[in-house]
Amino acid sequence: MEQCDAEIPSRGRRLSYGGDGYREDRFSALPDDLLIHILLKILDAAGAARTSVLSRRWRRLWTLLPELLFPNSNPHHIRLALTAHKAPVLTKLAVTVIDPTPESVAAWLPIAARRLSGDLFLFNMAQRNESEDEAGERGAFELPCFERATAIVLPCQGPLALEVSMPPAGVFAQLTALKLVCVHLHAPCRLGEVVSSPRCPSLRKLIIDNARGLRNFTIHSKPLLYIELKNLQPDVPLGLGNFTIHSDSLQRMMLISLHSLQQLTVMAPVLRFLSVSSCFGPSSNQPVASISAPQLITLQWKDIYHTSYTQLKMENLQLLGGNHFFVYGQEPHKMHNRSCVGLLRRFELIENVVLTLLYQTEITNHEYLMEDMARLPNIAVMGLYIDANRHSFGGSLFHLLSTCTGVKKLSLTLLGRTCCLAAQTACRSDCVCNERSNWKTEELVLDRFKEVEIRDLRGTEREAAVLKRLFDWARVLETMTVTFDRSVAASKAKEFCRMLQSFSRPDVCMKGPHFA
Repeated sequence: MEQCDAEIPSRGRRLSYGGDGYREDRFSALPDDLLIHILLKILDAAGAARTSVLSRRWRRLWTLLPELLFPNSNPHHIRLALTAHKAPVLTKLAVTVIDPTPESVAAWLPIAARRLSGDLFLFNMAQRNESEDEAGERGAFELPCFERATAIVLPCQGPLALEVSMPPAGVFAQLTALKLVCVHLHAPCRLGEVVSSPRCPSLRKLIIDNARGLRNFTIHSKPLLYIELKNLQPDVPLGLGNFTIHSDSLQRMMLISLHSLQQLTVMAPVLRFLSVSSCFGPSSNQPVASISAPQLITLQWKDIYHTSYTQLKMENLQLLGGNHFFVYGQEPHKMHNRSCVGLLRRFELIENVVLTLLYQTEITNHEYLMEDMARLPNIAVMGLYIDANRHSFGGSLFHLLSTCTGVKKLSLTLLGRTCCLAAQTACRSDCVCNERSNWKTEELVLDRFKEVEIRDLRGTEREAAVLKRLFDWARVLETMTVTFDRSVAASKAKEFCRMLQSFSRPDVCMKGPHFA
């Protein structure tokens, strides 16, 4: 940036001498707004500043840029550039730092807070080979209050988190989005206070991912629309403590891997989508969750559930996705399955339910656990994922359909890693999965079942046997759509489809790319 005051002596608009004499510098004659647009294409504030050497016309032009990007600048240069900046509005500031010290960030960040009226991007490219404790000893920089910033994004790439502390005072009056990725929030952690309405009256979107130091988080927000909290680690053995979220405007929330969360309280009258996954520990003597979301449409709950300490108020739920269910297992698997079953029993009527059935590779001496799923809600559409792991899955599918004979549509996806399919063969003939053979002979009447979609077929004999029985059960079936795993050759897929057509009634519409 020290070059910004330098210039090359010139004669008016003449730049160079050719065979026909001096040529006019028409480039410099362009209006400021067009030249500024050209400088923005450089994507580097230091590179734009170096154009000052061209002529007096260019000398201070870079200072009028509405956006400043520093992909590789030291703190001194950033501070000089921000001090020299003369544009009426700074709409974007993007800075890449490498293992910054608190002092290096403090050299320019407060100046940016006063100048910025747009988006801040502070990228940390962590490279130091040190422990988290050593990084913490270097201290944290305080994020100043950006009164006019509209978005603040602090992502980190590398093994260590960005050490940050929240400002004790000030109002982020224009802030609509805050995203913190790979950060360590130093005590006292004021994040809940900072993002609540009194200090963030315009906040619409909050994302915290891969963070430490957030404990007993409480937020009261009127304008907030979206919350995403992921991969939060506690700083203390007591865990993350209690999270409380009150918002009259919140519409979508995702809580994923909040390790050792003790209690969750949500009051969100217009919330439409909620996902909770891997947040709670296996034991608790107090209510784990109390959620009031009367307008909730979609709930994805892949976590512990028990009626005595999980309270859900969501009268308008239309789509429910639960945790996977072990088809065969031992005592630990039974404990896991209880949460899935308890959640399903919580509801009497749900239009759409998504379930996952999981077979382990080795199930010798394991109990058949499908009998524990004795009742399902009244379901119109069932989304079913089955990871059979080479085992026969006809019995588990038969059991599920027997418990909800009013289902109208089934969307079945067969899971499995494509890279391993070529080496896979069916399990042994004496495997316990073959002991469940009632599905091959018992009758089942699905008198509302009109549509089925099968995804990722492998074209095996076991799949063919299951689908043949499905045609027998679904006597009013109208449409079947079939797609195959990408590992299946087209010739094999077409042969399998011809076999399905031989099972089907003439009035069933068979869809898929491999049907003739």
